[in-house]
Amino acid sequence: MEKKKSFQMPHTYIIIFFVIVLAAVLTLFIPLGQYETKEITYMQNGSEKTRTVLDPDSFRYVLDENGNKVTKAAPIFGTEDFGGQGILNFVFEGMTVGDKNGTAVGIIAFILVVGGAFGIVLRTGAVESGIMKVIEKTEGREILLIPILITLFSLGGAVFGMGEEAIPFVMILVPLFIALGYDAVVGIMCSYVATQIGFGSSWMNPFSLAVAQGVAGIPVMSGAGFRIVLWVIFTATAIIFTMRYAVKIKKNPQSSVAYETDQYYRDDFSSKNKEDVPFTFGHKLVILTIVLTMAWTIWGVIAEGYYIPEIASQFFVMGLVSGIIGVVFKLNDMKVNDIAKSFDKGAAELLGAALCVGMAQGIIIILGGTSATEGTVLNTILHSIGEGMKNFPPMLSAWLMYVFQTIFNFFVVSGSGQAALTMPIMAPLADIVGVSRQVSVLAFQLGDAFSNFIVPTSGCLLGALAAARLDWGKWAKFQIKFQAVLFVFASAAMVIAVMTGFN
Repeated sequence: MEKKKSFQMPHTYIIIFFVIVLAAVLTLFIPLGQYETKEITYMQNGSEKTRTVLDPDSFRYVLDENGNKVTKAAPIFGTEDFGGQGILNFVFEGMTVGDKNGTAVGIIAFILVVGGAFGIVLRTGAVESGIMKVIEKTEGREILLIPILITLFSLGGAVFGMGEEAIPFVMILVPLFIALGYDAVVGIMCSYVATQIGFGSSWMNPFSLAVAQGVAGIPVMSGAGFRIVLWVIFTATAIIFTMRYAVKIKKNPQSSVAYETDQYYRDDFSSKNKEDVPFTFGHKLVILTIVLTMAWTIWGVIAEGYYIPEIASQFFVMGLVSGIIGVVFKLNDMKVNDIAKSFDKGAAELLGAALCVGMAQGIIIILGGTSATEGTVLNTILHSIGEGMKNFPPMLSAWLMYVFQTIFNFFVVSGSGQAALTMPIMAPLADIVGVSRQVSVLAFQLGDAFSNFIVPTSGCLLGALAAARLDWGKWAKFQIKFQAVLFVFASAAMVIAVMTGFN
């Protein structure tokens, strides 16, 4: 009797391609729309900030010479000079979008440099030795690492918008938790996911909350009391959910969605006893280098405003110094050429994630891009949803704002970018439907952040999953349950915010 074949989740590349096709179909039916932009200013930390945002009252459809609404079907293949960028161009065009500061090019370069740097670190054997030492010290109490790490990373997301910075931590925490008897999912939950929990309930995030409040025309960093309560609730929810899952995996490792991919780490650790792995002075110097780099990064982000270019360079320095230490102390018999070889290997292991970042940007290209002033399908969708919400009662409108921001994050993952596009529409909409603008900002926060750890268009998520050797499809199978929990809690938060007049 033949075994019934179980459903196999499509590869991330396949999922993105089908979304590209869907986006192309939308261009056949949805007319192009455009806005005008305006400059707004707001105060942040005592200094005046300026930002260009769309004017919500300026929307108009692109019309032809006869006054008919224009649609522009995405071509199968095209160039900038002939027909526009087409469906089959999405990989290359997506990878070359933007500049080094946070768009596709920057995130791709960041992922590859960080991957290479950690390739060198891992070649020294210091991380493996350190993990064995942690296992020895925490035996019987390892479950306590979960609440400690989630709280710390959630604080990082809340205080200084930690996101991309979590990817290097994934490379350390995933093998650690697997060695402790858990799985890669626990490592990602305790690092990248925790940062986004903090991001979504932050009371002082300069990259998301401050921009959204500035655009909405309300005092920057206002409403902190309510948000701090939310931060405690959502962080506690993440801790409880992760600990319950971790206990389940400890009892039955085969129930993990990451069981097959985690085998790489289990095989590596099972071939060594704790006593057989030395933790030498050279290993300690490499670990110290990692710790100092993390401290340097946090200082740079908070004090100097470092972002992707600077952070990537900081981790490159970490890899270089670790490689030199490895050669000098002959860790794992390292030679000078091994620094280059291990950098190459580390970058190669994250190449798939880098490609996904570019492919995901291709979706936006097919829809016409995120420019408010150019005729795009995305602008029309944004306008139509905003107009549709005007007819609902206040509480329902507030909840729909949250749902909308969650869905829109699939297309525009950047927090500050999404704020510049959606908040000029959502803030005045809040006035029309009878809720405070603070509520519209809360909807943006919750919708933007919590979907960051499931949408396959998030470069940070794909980088974290690649670092953990975990496919998006398997991750989504686990994550959908957590998303459901967060959706219920976030919906409740929106209702309470309206009922209490959060302002």
